[in-house]
Amino acid sequence: MQEVKLVFEAAALLGECPRWHAGEAKLYWVDIERCELHRFDPANGINETMRFDGPVGCFAFMADGGFMLAMKNGFARLDSWGGTPEPYGAQIFEDKPDIRFNDGRTDERGRFWVGSVNMAKSAQDAALYCLHNDGTVQMVEGGMLTCNGAAFDAQGQYFFHTDTPSHMLRRYDYELESGQLQGCKMFHQFPLGEGRPDGGSVDAQGYYWSALFDGGRVVRLSSTGEIVQTVELPVSRPTMIAFGGEDLRTAYVTTARKGLDDEALRREPLAGAVFSFQVEVPGLVEQPYIYAS
Repeated sequence: MQEVKLVFEAAALLGECPRWHAGEAKLYWVDIERCELHRFDPANGINETMRFDGPVGCFAFMADGGFMLAMKNGFARLDSWGGTPEPYGAQIFEDKPDIRFNDGRTDERGRFWVGSVNMAKSAQDAALYCLHNDGTVQMVEGGMLTCNGAAFDAQGQYFFHTDTPSHMLRRYDYELESGQLQGCKMFHQFPLGEGRPDGGSVDAQGYYWSALFDGGRVVRLSSTGEIVQTVELPVSRPTMIAFGGEDLRTAYVTTARKGLDDEALRREPLAGAVFSFQVEVPGLVEQPYIYAS
């Protein structure tokens, strides 16, 4: 049985996007519902919070410092902790009240790939987007409800993501130099009613880890899509897994309490907390977004 530790009792409504900052040795994460960006120091247990006017679905560190935030209406640049986000490029969802940015990842060339979500589930108009190095935004693939689970392998050969309600993980062949996706294949189909694939990360062996929302666990899948490890959590709604620590062998998992009734919260009082466990195979360094003017 894998030992799972409580890292921070955050009581997050919708904790998401854990990202390890190697230079600072700190874990950054967001609470989407509370419009917050958090910075947690595992050395002393101190968690700092920034609150914004709108939700942050995910973010990327910037190569020259600061953050690229994927927010409700579009991207925004935050030059430093404690600063004010400035809209970055076209605010593509400004006239779409049901749509916001959701989960994302940067590739080794510094492109930021971000999915969107239709919060009202009113139409399959969520999509996968790419924020290129020149600041332009490209819609890559549409027809989804909740675009999630974005991750690249270490060699830049594969890209993974999911439309969460479909319960299916997808894998694409990825051409790193051009940034082109092709050859979409079903990587793994999870059964209905046993948890939906939310955020995910790839480790140094090329295995994909997926947090199963309403499944109470995270799973590790081989390069052929077979589940080879399951880690049970004391809460039902894990949202994202990422790797940190000096050797990238600490798996951090964010969770959510949104949508749980009083009875469910009595059963799982740690819903919304951040958890960790140790892994044998390290994760990958989070790549920064690189703006090339």
